[in-house]
Amino acid sequence: MIIGVGIDAVAVERFAAWQNKSIQQLRRIFSDQEIVYCLSVAGKSAERFAARFAAREALLKALSSLNSSLSLLQVSRASRVVQGRPPVMQVDWQKLRIDTQKLNIHLSLSHTKTDAYAVVILELIAVV
Repeated sequence: MIIGVGIDAVAVERFAAWQNKSIQQLRRIFSDQEIVYCLSVAGKSAERFAARFAAREALLKALSSLNSSLSLLQVSRASRVVQGRPPVMQVDWQKLRIDTQKLNIHLSLSHTKTDAYAVVILELIAVV
């Protein structure tokens, strides 16, 4: 059963200068793993930061149906980037007091040079 859906879109140009921000400034929003990934290809850093920011916003919107707040999350990829492998959302579920054995997060990211999009679907798994 789907219990929450969130979608967000952001203009990539808002993140054009983020590759020049200090690591401390970036850590206010992103994890170290995300920062390394986003900065690994200078020509794509704005798109990557924008997509991960959109993912956070989409998850917050999906979680709003649970009246929860979120203080820690991370969008990550497999340790070895594989084409076609979806990103994964990591969340501090203890702060949300949600039983993660009963919840799936489906995340889809897309970006172009001008726009970044994220969709999050929260699925409650039926326990038989």
